[in-house]
Amino acid sequence: MSQDHVIRVRFYPPPEDLRRYFTTFYVSEFDPGSADVLRDSLHPEWAGMRFFSPTGPVAWNDGGDRLANCAFITQGPSSHPIHFELPKTRTWGLGLLPLGWAKYVRLPAGQMANRLCDGFTHPGCEPFRPLAQTLFGDVPDEAAELERMIAFFRAFPAKDPIDAKRITAIHEALVDPQLTTVQELVSRVAASQRTIERISHKHFGFSPKLLLRRQRFMRSLAQFMIDPSLKWIGAMDCHYHDQAQFVRDFREFMGISPREYSSQSHPVLKRFTQERNQALASAVQTLDRPGGVGKTAA
Repeated sequence: MSQDHVIRVRFYPPPEDLRRYFTTFYVSEFDPGSADVLRDSLHPEWAGMRFFSPTGPVAWNDGGDRLANCAFITQGPSSHPIHFELPKTRTWGLGLLPLGWAKYVRLPAGQMANRLCDGFTHPGCEPFRPLAQTLFGDVPDEAAELERMIAFFRAFPAKDPIDAKRITAIHEALVDPQLTTVQELVSRVAASQRTIERISHKHFGFSPKLLLRRQRFMRSLAQFMIDPSLKWIGAMDCHYHDQAQFVRDFREFMGISPREYSSQSHPVLKRFTQERNQALASAVQTLDRPGGVGKTAA
């Protein structure tokens, strides 16, 4: 990877009335410098949308979805990496918390889990195309673009989902690092396991068991990304029985071993996790609480 690349990113917590639905809004600028593109892979996360100007990346996942030069990309919640090659471009992105997915997206999250789609062609993304078409002006204006995004979602014709209280309760339980089993989750939420399974697949994208394993894994990966000097043994979550179990999870969620991952360059994710942690005290969106992170945006 060329060392003359430029990556800039700024994170904006959503305003108070939107904080239950979104992780953050963020703007970023990428310039590969003497290299053709910036290469990296997203780790597992909640659903998100990204808008690019003038053009988007080549992006693909291990499930076979592949996009090229798409200016509006939507992804469902993920448990596997999304790989990308970024040209020189400017980007606005947002993360959808499970309650945000339930409120704004008219598709079951399980149907879009580990999927990557062109927002200009996928029928489920049609309501968001007006934002994609009007977000960028002729001249970059960060404040105006952020206000357009906020105004769009404030005016969006959507009601809170029927399951809102249980979605929030499940999410609150998932981000508790002391909660490790489905039985504990059922007890905490005070609903039947069948109900929690249904809500999890519909609004979170995965089963409760997988979600808990993903949380444990992401606590470990986030710690390593914040402070690589810890090595994997120091970053590994305390609820792993041993290193072999962690390696199995790493291969399942990232497709490679921890050693292979740490030997690779991660220019985009390293910058994003460190800047996000510094700005919001939360390195990755899967660890965000259902009430949002950071201070309220203006």
